[in-house]
Amino acid sequence: MSNDFGCDVAAQVRAESGRPVDSSTTMEVWQGLSRAVVSRVATDWNRTTRQYRAGRMEHYFSAEFLMGRALLNNLSNLGMVEQARSALAAHGINLSDVLDQEPDAALGNGGLGRLAACFLDSCATLDLPVDGYGILYRYGLFRQSFSDGFQVEEPDSWMEDEYPFIIRREEAKRVVHYADLDVYAVPYDMPITGYGTKNVNTLRLWKAEPIREFDYDAFNSQRFTDAIVDRERTMDISRVLYPNDTTYEGKVLRVRQQYFFCSASLQEMVDNYVEHHGANLNGFADFNSIQLNDTHPVLAIPELMRLLMDEHGLGWDAAWAVVRRTFAYTNHTVLAEALETWEVSIFERLFPRIVEIVREIDRRFRAEMAERGLSGDLVEYMAPVSGGRVRMAWIACYASYSINGVAALHTEIIKRETLKPWHDLWPERFNNKTNGVTPRRWLKQCNPRLATLLDDVTGSDAWVRDLTVLGRFTDDVPETVYDRLTEIKRANKVDFATWVARREGVEIDPEAIFDVQIKRLHEYKRQLLNAFYILDLYFRLKADPELEVPSRVFIFGAKAAPGYIRAKAVIKLINSIAELVNDDPAINGRLKVVFVHNYNVSPAEHIIPAADVSEQISMAGKEASGTSNMKFMMNGALTLGTLDGANVEILDAVGDDNAYIFGATEEQLPGLRESYDPVWHYENVPGLKRVLDALVDGTLDDNGSGWFADLRRSLMEGGNQADTYYVLGDFESYRTTKDAMAQDYLDQRSWARKAWVNITRSGRFSSDRTISDYAENVWKVSASPVK
Repeated sequence: MSNDFGCDVAAQVRAESGRPVDSSTTMEVWQGLSRAVVSRVATDWNRTTRQYRAGRMEHYFSAEFLMGRALLNNLSNLGMVEQARSALAAHGINLSDVLDQEPDAALGNGGLGRLAACFLDSCATLDLPVDGYGILYRYGLFRQSFSDGFQVEEPDSWMEDEYPFIIRREEAKRVVHYADLDVYAVPYDMPITGYGTKNVNTLRLWKAEPIREFDYDAFNSQRFTDAIVDRERTMDISRVLYPNDTTYEGKVLRVRQQYFFCSASLQEMVDNYVEHHGANLNGFADFNSIQLNDTHPVLAIPELMRLLMDEHGLGWDAAWAVVRRTFAYTNHTVLAEALETWEVSIFERLFPRIVEIVREIDRRFRAEMAERGLSGDLVEYMAPVSGGRVRMAWIACYASYSINGVAALHTEIIKRETLKPWHDLWPERFNNKTNGVTPRRWLKQCNPRLATLLDDVTGSDAWVRDLTVLGRFTDDVPETVYDRLTEIKRANKVDFATWVARREGVEIDPEAIFDVQIKRLHEYKRQLLNAFYILDLYFRLKADPELEVPSRVFIFGAKAAPGYIRAKAVIKLINSIAELVNDDPAINGRLKVVFVHNYNVSPAEHIIPAADVSEQISMAGKEASGTSNMKFMMNGALTLGTLDGANVEILDAVGDDNAYIFGATEEQLPGLRESYDPVWHYENVPGLKRVLDALVDGTLDDNGSGWFADLRRSLMEGGNQADTYYVLGDFESYRTTKDAMAQDYLDQRSWARKAWVNITRSGRFSSDRTISDYAENVWKVSASPVK
């Protein structure tokens, strides 16, 4: 088998480069090895697809799929890492060098897309008939760099070289109609392998292509730009993830994107149903369920109505009955004001028929609610269309048979507040599905040293498919296990220090505490609170150079949305603090700040195994779940966090002694906000005055942007409406808890015990558990091993 694979790899490399393996570039070897892996799964992939499409399927609709690098993930799932290593070693090539050639598939932004990727991994591993549907973004979000500490956005040309793990399916293209434009939706399929199974699921990504590539007459008339206008408008649809929507045209493009992949996916699903089950679409929901991952795919609801009525002859009531049994909706926010809405005028401009259907959904909703006796004000609040806007979450709540939150606390908040009127009407639709992450990528693959220890302690690798196995080994393990765990963490930190020096040009000490906050940059996630602590600790050390504190490395990774100026200001602030701290000889390296640029999946795979501290410090009641908290826990980092999102369940799993919780709770905050005075905190909380003054007294340089002064104003001005995310209010508790945590780190044996508890009790946070729950209780699909 190994020799056969080696021959296959050599043949694929030769076909790619036109040269023998020994004379090919490392990128050409990556291309050839990747094609050999796709070739190896092709038969099982085809069998799985044919088998699934004849039965009941779940379809996961998401605007994001942040997949990460595919080659090592597939080799690991297929049990072929050593075969690949040997095949390349025969030519004097190191597998690690080849793996580093792969770009990250830029198909997502943060937690939403990474969650979707973990879910697809679990569906394949559990042999569940589930396919994903999204958009093949040409440039994804953006490639982040820093200039004078400011975020700079550049195109992420991740497909510059061909990407072998995405296969074009020209024969399956669809036409998507807009009022002003018709476009092709061309599917590109990515194989999703599971761990230890022959099933290979599919992520289908649609690319927008023009019906007519080029207007020859316009070009011949010297109207050169006119000749390619429609082509470029079409290509814009799948060019960038989340185009800036601070302008009206940006909003139009976002809505156009959403309809594009919803329409193409539904056309395929309907045609597949007709092929296997006949032309009567009344039974569509017996064989198809669709999970809406947030509100981005909600246009699928009116689009399915259109297809059923206009193209397959169903009346409204019959079509609506199908829709009500087809869709399930996952809510990802606690903020009602953050729920997606769009101007009706955008819908009128793009698809008049969809507007008619949405207005009829609204009319019928209002009539139904009036019959139920709801007040006029409440009906207006819940109406799918109101105030000239289409409310995507309200359409999802009205049409879906299942509505779920993504952590126990989050689900209770949406039932009690965010979606309360819907819960009052249909409590049976609401359920919780606490997020999870795949232990294949986020433990076995990214932390092989720890994976080997777990194999040794448990006696097998069964934990890779059932993470709850680890729970049997929390207690009564030999003391040597803690010693090995400490050695593993240090080795991972040494590797990470080497990686950071090469990538970021910052030297860090592996003996220091690695304190990590990696997530999307948003005010509610409170990277600002962390930055203030670092600045305060710096000032404490400057005031008392003899102060005994453990050495610390503070590690950040985050992108800010291009139009989110205050988030970009926080990035600039952290980089300015890094400049202040890192080069100060008086500090002598006891503090270091590293902002990892262009944070995505691959950097996370380096960072998480090396982390000692997991910063999960959002204002309580604002984070729906979080998933980095689970990845850190799995890899033996201790949570420093608020009682928010899945932190609540992590604390329940590990116990009070094995996590560090601070800050006001979600229940306490309303009372605290009533009399909140940020100026009092500024004047009375130790450290705060010096930190806040540093924003405007010249200590830190914002290059004349005025951004730091704006940050200070947002915290200090406006009375009890200031400091929306309670940064100053929680600072004292955060400071005290974080100082105590650093002191606890000095007892390495005790720290290792805490880390071991976190690792072995992470089983409930496997995405396998989440997906099993979805499959049984929402999707009604069963394991279907390929025959």
